[in-house]
Amino acid sequence: MPANIQVILQQDVDKLGKSGDLVRVRPGFARNYLLPRELAVPATTAAVHRIEHDKAVALARAEKAKKEAREAAAKLETVSVKVVVKAGEDGKLFGSVTSKDIESALHAQGVSVDRRKIQLAEPIKAVGTYEIPVKFVSDVAATIKVEVVAK
Repeated sequence: MPANIQVILQQDVDKLGKSGDLVRVRPGFARNYLLPRELAVPATTAAVHRIEHDKAVALARAEKAKKEAREAAAKLETVSVKVVVKAGEDGKLFGSVTSKDIESALHAQGVSVDRRKIQLAEPIKAVGTYEIPVKFVSDVAATIKVEVVAK
């Protein structure tokens, strides 16, 4: 009986590896746990080649997405947004400016950004100028200027 066998993980498994990893495990662990739950498949030559191809395709797709994100970030760096809201005499807003308000103001200028990418720590509650980061992917971000003025 072999001491260890190789399997390719189909899903992330705690303390073992991530999806697509080629790992060595005990035969009983593979036979009784990983294979019946479809967490892994046996590491045949064809399966290894398929995983390598899938990784290459995913890497190319990620590079393309990162390139598009850099272009969008460069375009967004030049944009400044003006949001007009009701405010009291002391500069406090009646309500607040949220990422949804910033998204709609950007959309009005012809720039489309998903509001989940706007990194607003807490809603803006006072009149003023703010620099808000927009995170596209893990290492590509831009900063937009948001000017909040009273009506």
